[in-house]
Amino acid sequence: MTVKHPVLAQLALGYAPLYDKQRQVMGTRLSLLPLKPDAELPAAAVLAAVLEGLPPEHKPGVLGLPQEAALNALLGAGVPPHLALELPAFLAAGMALEGLKGQLLKGASSAPLASRGAFKATELDLDDLRRGVKDPNGLPLWCNAVRSAPEADEAFQRGAVAVFGLPVDGSYEPPPGKTVKSEITADLSVIVELMSQVDKELPLDRMEATLKRDASLSFKLLRYLNSAAFGLPVEVTSFRHAMMLLGYPRLKRWLALLLTTASKDNAMRPVMWAALRRGLVMEELSKALQDSEAKDEMFICGLFSLLDHLLKTPFAQLLQAIPMPERVRQALVDGSGPYAPYLGLVRAMESESAFDFKDACEALMLGPAEANQALLTALAKGAQLD
Repeated sequence: MTVKHPVLAQLALGYAPLYDKQRQVMGTRLSLLPLKPDAELPAAAVLAAVLEGLPPEHKPGVLGLPQEAALNALLGAGVPPHLALELPAFLAAGMALEGLKGQLLKGASSAPLASRGAFKATELDLDDLRRGVKDPNGLPLWCNAVRSAPEADEAFQRGAVAVFGLPVDGSYEPPPGKTVKSEITADLSVIVELMSQVDKELPLDRMEATLKRDASLSFKLLRYLNSAAFGLPVEVTSFRHAMMLLGYPRLKRWLALLLTTASKDNAMRPVMWAALRRGLVMEELSKALQDSEAKDEMFICGLFSLLDHLLKTPFAQLLQAIPMPERVRQALVDGSGPYAPYLGLVRAMESESAFDFKDACEALMLGPAEANQALLTALAKGAQLD
């Protein structure tokens, strides 16, 4: 994997969705955690790396960088309008913020700031909201960081207008007394049947007949295949054309994407957002392997790693209906096999923990720069597919 930005070797990158009460994803928070806290980070190099993953044409981004010198350097270099810096309240009063707008105040200040106009929101932790902490600047409240759907609900009930964080934690477990669905719902059955037919490499005529049962499915599939993230040299005009260009293995991965993004539950929007990025990060990480099948399988592994939450069905039961490669099954059900450590790295990135990130990279004998490059590339591709 080619690393475009040497500064990535000094950082542990993490990421999280930012979404509102309707669970509409508003943007991405990118955490830039120095692996050596005292190391000086070159602002221009950091900004160039960030812009690869969060370019101006995509949704807004928030940058979390817990280093005062680097924050001041970024402010001096000029932060693009689509990016906001998290500026700790205890530092903001002494920073030169004249003329700035759209930044994020992290933590409540003890008194109203003279530079209030530089901020679009105040970021508080859920514990702050529980304690009734108030922001004297009167800014909208964003909550950091929720790790479950109940925490997200609580944050909104306590006055937050947006939250950071993936609203699921661990594998799906049905609530006590709730019967788990015994079969895939009708609106997803066509995708599952197509995946089974592709897995068995059935004749194209059979698959086309199945696809015709869902008029919207062809449109969605072609939209994905013709996206910039897919990178085909010609426009795909039909399912038959797609098969001619892709073959069975690559088509399987895009059917997996359709299944993962097909939920009609609005509360699942941040989870679908995260599933896509997990798949794309793992796809980028697969480039370090000398295995022709790993790229598509690791993409599917990342995508399906949240499928139990999206379909509200435990993995063991999902596997009875949805075909998936054995190495993917090992990672998702047993937490074993060659892909499990890569999934662990993606989860470490989501946790926004430099310690977990470093441990996950060491377990894979992967340099931080390569892991960070994979994330930035995946974030850019994910925005093209949203």
